[in-house]
Amino acid sequence: MYKPHIEKTQTKPEVAPYTLWQLVLYFLKLGTIGFGGPVALVGYMFRDLVETRKWISDEDYKDGLALSQLAPGPLAAQLGFYLGYVHYGVLGSTLVGIAFVIPSFLMVVALGWAYQQFGGLSWMQAVFYAVGSSVIGIITFSAYKLTIKTIGKDKVLWVIFGIVALYTAWSETEEILLILGAGVIYWLVKSPPKWPSRTNASIFSLTGESLTHAASSAVSGGSSETLWEILIFFAKAGAFVFGSGIAIVPFLFSGVVKEHQWLTDNQFLDAVAVAMITPGPVVITTGFIGYLVAGFSGASIAALATFLPAYLLTIIPAPFFKKYGRRPGIVHFVTGVTAAASGAIAGAVFVLGKRSIVDIPTLIFALVTLFLLWKVKKASEPVIVLGAAIMGLIVYPLIH
Repeated sequence: MYKPHIEKTQTKPEVAPYTLWQLVLYFLKLGTIGFGGPVALVGYMFRDLVETRKWISDEDYKDGLALSQLAPGPLAAQLGFYLGYVHYGVLGSTLVGIAFVIPSFLMVVALGWAYQQFGGLSWMQAVFYAVGSSVIGIITFSAYKLTIKTIGKDKVLWVIFGIVALYTAWSETEEILLILGAGVIYWLVKSPPKWPSRTNASIFSLTGESLTHAASSAVSGGSSETLWEILIFFAKAGAFVFGSGIAIVPFLFSGVVKEHQWLTDNQFLDAVAVAMITPGPVVITTGFIGYLVAGFSGASIAALATFLPAYLLTIIPAPFFKKYGRRPGIVHFVTGVTAAASGAIAGAVFVLGKRSIVDIPTLIFALVTLFLLWKVKKASEPVIVLGAAIMGLIVYPLIH
């Protein structure tokens, strides 16, 4: 189990055991073939960068996961931003973010074009029928590995994990106050509290100013009213919605279908399906929605508005985490937050599973996927997803 190093304060990053180009290529690959949504993507990063390649320390990974849970926005993208920052600062965070997001963005834009040209994606129901349940197997396995590594045998952390997991599964939302409260409780249990400095306040003040400036400069003065509406709406989604894959879908549904009436119910469900069967961050569905509303410009602005707040809310507090993250009080706070985050991820698996496993065949798809990942060490997630898609095209017409 991770034991915090508290004897000295880290003031500058150590020499990286990899090049920036290697890290960018890794995230380009992950964004191209990384299926399974935020839970699975977070698990892949831990497996590949911490366990296998040892590019990122366990401590830095946990700091990044905790910060990603504390800030709103897409979990996997935020963790990627932070891991890029660890050794290469703002440049590393920026290049990693672009490499991670651009493959799935181009895919959803292409699917958006096909959707408009050919009148819908009728075949996608068959594909998603199997892929959705197979993905549940992937994220279940990833969540299990992440939880065991993060919590270990600490009973207090297991209690925190259980409470947050049950709450998330019951409410179908991730409650940021509960996650923050878990960090405070573990801090109080493990070390005497100290009054926080004004660092956090200045960080979030600077973040707000940066977001305002970014929003003002993202769309030129000559842009259409619709593009401005897209920018504002999706910036809200990126800046104020906690829980990523869980919470952002109902938020998007309320705004896209009910408030602005940009899409019909069925079109919105197709958009979510597109995000689930493409690799990379699930929240890239905003790019597909933006394309249907206003073409390539709409897709670009929607994606930028969604990810930019998460980017800023990661890199601005990052120096604070790098500089003060080894102090006892902060270490214990982060450990409690990380345990709560793992519980929220486990609860998310249950919530997503209810929507994807709807009958015996989908249950079989999920169990077979879980079995393959558990027993076959070289099992490839993209190959499993591709196989599930093919099976869906065969099985779905026979049942429906």
